[in-house]
Amino acid sequence: MAASGNKSGLFVTFEGIDGCGKTTQLNMSYRYLRSLGYDVVRFREPGSTPTAEKIRRLLLDRNSQLADVTELLLYEAARAEITRTEILPNLRAGRIVLCDRFYDSTTAYQGYGRGIDLQSVKRLHKLAVGDCRPNLTLVFDIPLDLAGERLGRKRDRLESQPSAFHRRVRNGFLRIAESEPGRVKVIDGSQSPERVFTEVRKFLDRKLRRL
Repeated sequence: MAASGNKSGLFVTFEGIDGCGKTTQLNMSYRYLRSLGYDVVRFREPGSTPTAEKIRRLLLDRNSQLADVTELLLYEAARAEITRTEILPNLRAGRIVLCDRFYDSTTAYQGYGRGIDLQSVKRLHKLAVGDCRPNLTLVFDIPLDLAGERLGRKRDRLESQPSAFHRRVRNGFLRIAESEPGRVKVIDGSQSPERVFTEVRKFLDRKLRRL
């Protein structure tokens, strides 16, 4: 059942543009799986380790002036850290791992959003995570204007990018889903959290039945 390189366990990632509601859905999923008796852990990207959290602060600080390639490499560095120290050990222990963003975010943000060569981005993914792949990726798709309303005025460096950037990112996520329909599922994130979770639970239950 586990994706290549995961050895055992189940790896689920939550994706989408800023303001899409993915973190809310991850936390609802965590509580749901715990209620069923599963051994489940949750992480966020970038972050979840001391080193990766330092990188996160640098990446999201509105005062940080980063070249696009520098931004890309920092994301991959944080990803390499969490994959090796947290994600893979937990998967090998047979746990369900939930992660708020993974390499699809970098493909969407730095590949489609920044315009960095997609093949170069994918090669860096391979270097950062090896054969670790999500079993299931949920992309929460919402219109840009709704995302802006949810974010409000207080935004980090990435959230503060122009709307054209976020439009490219959103389209990037949809392109990723089109290219990997078996792994990546798109859910309408504009609904109420409860209705969105009904869809999330459907995909989770389908994966769980195959364990």
